[in-house]
Amino acid sequence: MTAAATIKTWYLVHKWTSLVCTLFLLIICLTGLPLIFHHEIEHLFDEGKPIAELPEGTPSASLDQIVAAGKALYPNEYVDYVYLDDHEPQAYVGFVPEFGTAVEKGHAVRVDMRTAEVLHDAPPYSEDRFSFMGIMLALHVDLFAGLPGELFLGFMGLLFVVAIVSGVVLYGPFMKKLDFGTVRATRSTRLKWLDLHNLLGVVTLVWALVVGLTGVINELSTPMFRLWQSTELPRILAPYQGRSVPTDLASLQGAADTAIKALPGREVSFIAYPGNAYGSPHHYLVWLKGDTPLTSKLNTPVLVDGVTGELSAVARMPWYLTALEVSRPLHFGDYGGLPLKILWTLLDLITIVVLGSGLYLWIARRKATDARIAELIRRHQQATPQQSPA
Repeated sequence: MTAAATIKTWYLVHKWTSLVCTLFLLIICLTGLPLIFHHEIEHLFDEGKPIAELPEGTPSASLDQIVAAGKALYPNEYVDYVYLDDHEPQAYVGFVPEFGTAVEKGHAVRVDMRTAEVLHDAPPYSEDRFSFMGIMLALHVDLFAGLPGELFLGFMGLLFVVAIVSGVVLYGPFMKKLDFGTVRATRSTRLKWLDLHNLLGVVTLVWALVVGLTGVINELSTPMFRLWQSTELPRILAPYQGRSVPTDLASLQGAADTAIKALPGREVSFIAYPGNAYGSPHHYLVWLKGDTPLTSKLNTPVLVDGVTGELSAVARMPWYLTALEVSRPLHFGDYGGLPLKILWTLLDLITIVVLGSGLYLWIARRKATDARIAELIRRHQQATPQQSPA
């Protein structure tokens, strides 16, 4: 294949991968903007009680007390999980009226971790999904289409990565006759936007690749966890086959202490109760994180018997779930505080300009091509003698 043919092939790859994914990438970028600041936005519009102002170092209440505070509001429902907030001294206690109904009927109660006081009784997930942040998250993750939507957006993210790579391949030959960063502002509008499109694309190249690849990984989180459950858990759960989900459970704080004893130096980030869709039917699944900037984003699952409170296993964390854990903070830029969030926002806005300018260039090229064809037809008609009617 000649060099010209190779460039033409890469041009077609870049053109069609970009066109197919642009609309969906614009949706993802626009909805990603508020999600970068989700913690700040949720705090601004928080409808619950403020977190108590207590001296620094005030010890946390027992996890059993925290769960009991939520359970007092819903004594006839089952606890589904406990999530410990990374940013504030508060915990979310999830409830379900029946096992396996978290998506349709699940809800959470937010509790102060020091005082075990209920701060907010949140609406069901199905209602919260239609709040502003709920809509933004749903559009960003699955377009309100569940797992098919997640996989579809994952595929769009993959096309975006291919478009970036093909754009880089085309950028070298294109810039041979121009200095880096040249924007021909005095030429036609289309040429000016072509130069800006290329320049901004190169400037955001590394960031766009990282966010694109981590976005694809995040969209695969559901099948990843299902794969882990089907490969890692069966061996551990073999002795429990045929048993129903236990409701008379051992102490949650005791289960957490057992897990920490198995992995010293770590702290609890999330606990899935027996019966949780992403856990075990018979165990507390205690997720432990490290205490350094890197290990705080890496969780290790520990299974503790839900009835006896004894350690069952420290589950092996497969490489694909480790990749998922690492990809999440990289995707949203929420591991470096407000300065990194602002940087992520600027890069997101630039990417929106790149996507929009690419769409404009395609439309402008189509219009220019149509105009040339119309002009050729007009000239042909003028050059062809008109035959008089018989």
